[in-house]
Amino acid sequence: MQRANDTATAGCIRHDWSLPQVQALFALPFMDLLLRAQQVHRAHHEPNTVQMSTLLSIKTGACPEDCAYCPQSVRYETGLDTQALMEVAAVRDSAVRAKAAGATRFCMGAAYRSPKHKDLVVIAQMIREVRALGLESCATLGMLTPQQAQELKAAGLDYYNHNLDTSAEFYGEIISTRTYQDRLDTLAAVRAAGLNVCCGGIIGMGETLADRAQLLRTLANLPAHPESVPINQLVKVPGTPLANCADVDPFDFVRTIAVARLLMPRAHVRLSAGREQMSDELQALCFLAGANSIFYGEKLLTTGNPDVAADRSLFERLGLTPEALKDAAAVTATAAAR
Repeated sequence: MQRANDTATAGCIRHDWSLPQVQALFALPFMDLLLRAQQVHRAHHEPNTVQMSTLLSIKTGACPEDCAYCPQSVRYETGLDTQALMEVAAVRDSAVRAKAAGATRFCMGAAYRSPKHKDLVVIAQMIREVRALGLESCATLGMLTPQQAQELKAAGLDYYNHNLDTSAEFYGEIISTRTYQDRLDTLAAVRAAGLNVCCGGIIGMGETLADRAQLLRTLANLPAHPESVPINQLVKVPGTPLANCADVDPFDFVRTIAVARLLMPRAHVRLSAGREQMSDELQALCFLAGANSIFYGEKLLTTGNPDVAADRSLFERLGLTPEALKDAAAVTATAAAR
């Protein structure tokens, strides 16, 4: 009875979850959890539709941070070729190709601790070019000040991605060069600027089930739920400290997707990094559990991703269709209403 009481309000919009309540959701029988997640999903989203994003690395490598999962850190020998900030025209060309392939959101990632003003001016022009194509725009550039968030908003940015990665308790085992509060401060600056928030985490870094529950609890207890919640499976890159982590149990990964759906009913839950290593059957379970967004294209920053043809084939077999592009006014209104 206690478990039923703890989970009865899953699917409601709330921001006061306790850790035991979230852990009770993780502890549900797998079939019950997926059924409940699918019911909540259908109450808040168009069934059998998936939002399609494409991610481009606009500045690669040479990052001073020590995130233990990241091949872009200068501290690890991963064989990654660094790349300076791309030209605006080259980014626009990539966005044109992404739109032609079916993406509705174009995400730009840069390996910064935080962007310099001169680079932010160039990135603002990239954002304007992406928006001019009729695509939603997203950026992930590291930590932002409130002023920088306002500048990105003025350029027309729709979403800003800044992941919490894991629980506050486990965070120090993964990163030492910025604090958990630094990440929360950036999220607050992004929200205050009127931008949509994209924020999630990484599964498979050696964290406990309690850490996964605490991560999702932190996201769900933010003053407003993130509009996008990417759930990443660790991509184990040789040369990084986490290269030899144990594999995540596939059912545990699906549980994480399902609990994210229950805690944040209106969010797009994105099946993000690690898809290249997932079977079609595992991806199908993730969609059943409430995932309704993917990165679409052959590369995620510096790691692989299923190619467009494979995704189209999978969607056809599952009867899934790409989510239609919202008009720009609707995207802006979503953030303003939060």
